[in-house]
Amino acid sequence: MKILIGLAVGGLLAALLFVWLGVFNVAATEKHWGITTQILETVRERSIAVRAQSIDVPPLGLPEQVRRGAKNYAAMCAQCHLAPGMEPTELNLGLYPTPPRFFEAEHSPNDPAATFWTIKNGIKLTGMPAWGAFHSDQQIWELVSFVDKLPALSKQDYLQLVGNGSHTHKGGEQAHEDDPGTHPMKFGNQIQGHEH
Repeated sequence: MKILIGLAVGGLLAALLFVWLGVFNVAATEKHWGITTQILETVRERSIAVRAQSIDVPPLGLPEQVRRGAKNYAAMCAQCHLAPGMEPTELNLGLYPTPPRFFEAEHSPNDPAATFWTIKNGIKLTGMPAWGAFHSDQQIWELVSFVDKLPALSKQDYLQLVGNGSHTHKGGEQAHEDDPGTHPMKFGNQIQGHEH
């Protein structure tokens, strides 16, 4: 019994020393160890799946629903998750873990309830915000509906869906006028608004 207590105390002291000495590098430029990535991804996926189980998924894919979701996606999500025909942005390249690119088939979500929960609640330590504080459930379902369609869209389809119009916040108020030319499409070494 004394040996077990000694091992437990020793392990606790080693863990405290590990933290206090700053051994673990929290820089986004320092990639996780493989085992750390596997553990974190499993924790994330199981956490989302358990919480999404009780979510009732409404009918999705209605044209107006997708169109409204496209406008909010362009305003809120494209900087990190990109869009068809869009080159990587500073945010997309600078975040770690790198945000999924939903327009690429291998990253397309397959569980609308999990996507809804993630958009609404965000994910700690990833840069994914909790949009539910600013957007209604209906607006989040519109985003889910649009994200589901992204892999099938061309650049032209995307820009046509985004079109001229406004993205919205909770309560339905319009945030600002959007124009496809103002979205963060990168061409050459210039990103909308500044140069490198």
